[in-house]
Amino acid sequence: MVLAVSGGPDSTALMHAAAAFGRGRLHVATVDHDLRPGSADEAARVATAAGALGLSHATLLWEGAKPATGIAAAARAARYRLLADYARAVGADLVLTGHTADDQAETVLLRLLAGSGAAGLAGMSPVRDLAPGLRLGRPFLRLPKSALVAYCEDRGIAYESDPSNADDRFARARLRRAMPLLAHEGLTPERLCRLAARCRRDEIALAGLAHDALTRASRPDRSGIVLDGGVIAALPEAVALRVIGRALAGRGGSVRLDRLERLVCEALLPALRKGAPMRRTLAGHLVAVTERGDVAVTLAPPRRPAGRPCAVGLAAAPPDLLGKGEAAAYIVPACQD
Repeated sequence: MVLAVSGGPDSTALMHAAAAFGRGRLHVATVDHDLRPGSADEAARVATAAGALGLSHATLLWEGAKPATGIAAAARAARYRLLADYARAVGADLVLTGHTADDQAETVLLRLLAGSGAAGLAGMSPVRDLAPGLRLGRPFLRLPKSALVAYCEDRGIAYESDPSNADDRFARARLRRAMPLLAHEGLTPERLCRLAARCRRDEIALAGLAHDALTRASRPDRSGIVLDGGVIAALPEAVALRVIGRALAGRGGSVRLDRLERLVCEALLPALRKGAPMRRTLAGHLVAVTERGDVAVTLAPPRRPAGRPCAVGLAAAPPDLLGKGEAAAYIVPACQD
């Protein structure tokens, strides 16, 4: 088992609580994102604290150039990649983090602001797959941060304070500062966590229905995915969204919910139910209603590269174009190579 310990009160409490259950099975890892001065010193202090508990420790450094934008998401992806690599190296099948109910509430608010649906508003899962044969667990997800701070302070356990938690350049920090005001209006972390649990419950049910529908609707095809149009047309919108989303994801597409909604709810389902043709591109794929009334998902044809403008001109129509054996002028695009 790998414990992801940054040195903050949450993960420090996790390390001390877990140490009581078996030191020989535990490995402590600290990810140093190398984003601010002092991060290496903090990792060294975690190593000292882990050693005092008889636990092995490794500092995992996020090396290389950092992106100019989207740093929080990039750091999160790097963190889980480094933890997964380390877990495989030590033969662990479980990684534990110290995420709390406060973290969950902030995540729900961030996803609400991003326009997420039920899957996003479900927040962080208590347990999920991190990599093949490796799971990620969050045992403190129902506990408030204050409980873990109290755990450390009551026992005289030192912990770090990350200055980025109060850095208003980050949306999570700004939301954290607004939480007391939201709680005063009744939007407490407890209620946000309850919303996440309800959304997760609904999402599990909808995902199961979508899996079954995709299995029923799928038809083998060498050029892509073909789905039985009758099956798709009969689905509720919430299930159809997930079926088409899975079909696109299975072919490497990454889809924003609002764009998927426009495709499925405003174009695909109406076309299927009316028996009308439809062709739309999304996430590099072409989604079309075939002549048989099925749904085909294939790679979209490449867009014409820049520098090859098309000019509209006149040409002579082939004699059989009009079915009368006569020539006629018709408009054609002429592309310059």
